[in-house]
Amino acid sequence: MDFSLNDDHLALRDAVQRFCDGEYPPEHRGQAETPARAAERWAGMAGLGLLGLPFPAEAGGSEQGPVEVMLVAQELGRALGGGAFVASTVMAGRLIALLGSLEQQRRWLPGLASGELQAAVALYEDGARYDWQRAALQARAVPGGHVLHGRKTGVPHGDSAGLLLVVARDAGSDGLSVFAVDANAPGVRVRGFDTLDNRRAAHVDFDGVQVDPAGLLGRPGEAQAAVEAALDAGTAALCAEAVGVVDALIVHTAEHLRTRKQFGAPLAKFQVMQHRLADMAIALEQLKSMACVAAMAIDADTPAQRRRLVSAAKVLVSQQGRALGLQAIQMHGAMGMTDECRISHFAKRLLVIGQLFGDADWHLKQLH
Repeated sequence: MDFSLNDDHLALRDAVQRFCDGEYPPEHRGQAETPARAAERWAGMAGLGLLGLPFPAEAGGSEQGPVEVMLVAQELGRALGGGAFVASTVMAGRLIALLGSLEQQRRWLPGLASGELQAAVALYEDGARYDWQRAALQARAVPGGHVLHGRKTGVPHGDSAGLLLVVARDAGSDGLSVFAVDANAPGVRVRGFDTLDNRRAAHVDFDGVQVDPAGLLGRPGEAQAAVEAALDAGTAALCAEAVGVVDALIVHTAEHLRTRKQFGAPLAKFQVMQHRLADMAIALEQLKSMACVAAMAIDADTPAQRRRLVSAAKVLVSQQGRALGLQAIQMHGAMGMTDECRISHFAKRLLVIGQLFGDADWHLKQLH
């Protein structure tokens, strides 16, 4: 595999870095966003072309691939920013592009690219853990469309999405279908909550929600392959984001070791601290390599190969992310546990990334 970046890649990375430096000041990174501030940042990302990065040109996109998405996710991770980039652009956008008709793509993708519309994918349910295919939410065919009954849990950024892409079990075929549902439609109840890393997620109830035929993406009961592809794309983007988070984590930890003194000398002078920091730097290089592998796997020849490589990357991210976050906290001492200490926010984001879309144990099972 060729991991080298061309001039266009470097220009994209630099542009996102400048955006993050302006929109996410270091002292505010990891803090909860107000809705107004989140909207301003979302509009800024749209103006930079990030929200339509992988979309077709006719839908307002830039037709960029997984490597470009990886570079953007890394920079957003370094700033603990990005909001619903993975949920809306990477996952929902890919699902619409894979399953949607040309008319459906023209209906929703331009809005996602411009930032006027935000989407979320409603996958998981109570008791199913990470097995999204254990969907109990029912889609029953009726004259004029379908009716949805059921509940989805832990939908990332579900309370800010205007469009919900809901995975439901088709009552007729017992297969899985995806329905595009207006978040404000009658019968939809969205309950948002804060996550450990000061972001948002939601539980969503569907009580007799009517969906017209134009809301069904693809053929009834045949959405499994497309959902897996979108989920793998989102997981690969999270792996890339983790690289940025770990990179910033190491920078802040190294700065702390240079400035904090013990026994009249900076902590960086102690050999044990130097060894720990060197181990963290080695782990970062491993994460970078696996994030590249995951990104390049998105366009792999076979779904099985794609899933295997993405799962391998997620295993490393889940294991190393948690270990590196806890180690950085320990190297900061007791203050590393506080919200006032910047390092705690990076550690919490790594913990959440490690759990999203499957933890290490889940993805290890996918490798067998």
